[in-house]
Amino acid sequence: MKIATKFIHAGVEPDPSTGAIMTPIYQTSTYVQEAPAQHKGYEYARSQNPTRFALEKAYAEIENGQFGLAFSSGVAATDAVIKLLAPGDEVICANDMYGGTYRLFTKVFEKFGIKFHYVNMQQAENIRPHINANTKLIWTETPTNPLMNITDIAAVAAIAKEHKVLLCVDNTFASPYLQNPLDLGADIVMHSATKYLGGHSDVIQGCLVMNDAALRDQLYFIQKSCGAVPGPMDCFLVLRGIKTLHVRMQRHCENGEKVANFLRNHPKVGKVYWCGFEDHPNHAIAKKQMRGYGGMMSFELKDDSVDNAKRVLSSTKVFALAESLGGVESLINHPASMTHASIPREERIKNGLSDSLIRLSVGIEDADDLIADLNQAIG
Repeated sequence: MKIATKFIHAGVEPDPSTGAIMTPIYQTSTYVQEAPAQHKGYEYARSQNPTRFALEKAYAEIENGQFGLAFSSGVAATDAVIKLLAPGDEVICANDMYGGTYRLFTKVFEKFGIKFHYVNMQQAENIRPHINANTKLIWTETPTNPLMNITDIAAVAAIAKEHKVLLCVDNTFASPYLQNPLDLGADIVMHSATKYLGGHSDVIQGCLVMNDAALRDQLYFIQKSCGAVPGPMDCFLVLRGIKTLHVRMQRHCENGEKVANFLRNHPKVGKVYWCGFEDHPNHAIAKKQMRGYGGMMSFELKDDSVDNAKRVLSSTKVFALAESLGGVESLINHPASMTHASIPREERIKNGLSDSLIRLSVGIEDADDLIADLNQAIG
């Protein structure tokens, strides 16, 4: 089945009682049982909900996986993966990552005795020196947030399998339209479905997708026991969003390329971080494992003062200054004070995230309007 057809029909069956083409919103907290422990597969809505089950099936299908699990946020999905571990276990993770992931690792799980190693994963071999008998998980995201670094998923997966270590890939920036990490050897794919999967900035949700049934059962137990599940209305909204993912991503990619090239050629713009450029350090890997380069990018001004960056951030009229990404509308963001503020400044600077970096989520508006807006804001 072609990708566009798959995204429109994934997880959705006509309602058997009415024939409704859209999955109903099962807004219920519990289910009547015929007798104690005799029911129709549904006991309590934290554990089972038909709307959520339809979405979880869709998650699996669009990522070419066997099993999907929905969570109340992307951070909740990440939290569930780390709860597979025990005190003394170690995780190797990318040194350039979403600030909320870093905050979860350092402020929540480190105090429970889990150790995290932060590694530049632009070269997969950088992982090897950090692997030991306690290593249980490799965590990466590609492209990374916000510097658009690329990790070779197949190369990292080969190292993970060699050492019998789980590999989880945060695929939020690429979306399943551009990249499918399970096909490249990953064990788990994580999404903040708040972003491209929902696509309309109206829902908070996360998901995990995997192929291994035992791993699914472990993660389902955590989902059910810890209770970070999304409500049925949120599931309905993401199901609806997935139906247009392919159309939206096509425009995100088209607009992203135009905006990235505009920025690169602007006399007042310095470095532009976008993995579609042929001189991007790992462009060849991006080209190999992705079907396009998306609408996420970051840039610095030649006059890279924080005040100048803030002037630009506050001057756009079409780009909205806000956290998040992946919606139909374009957003502009200051990682150092917004999405990545939880990472200590010395760590941000060491990893290449300057105080003046500006991140863009290029939406699906007319590209000429987006370019004109950036042009007047940069001045």
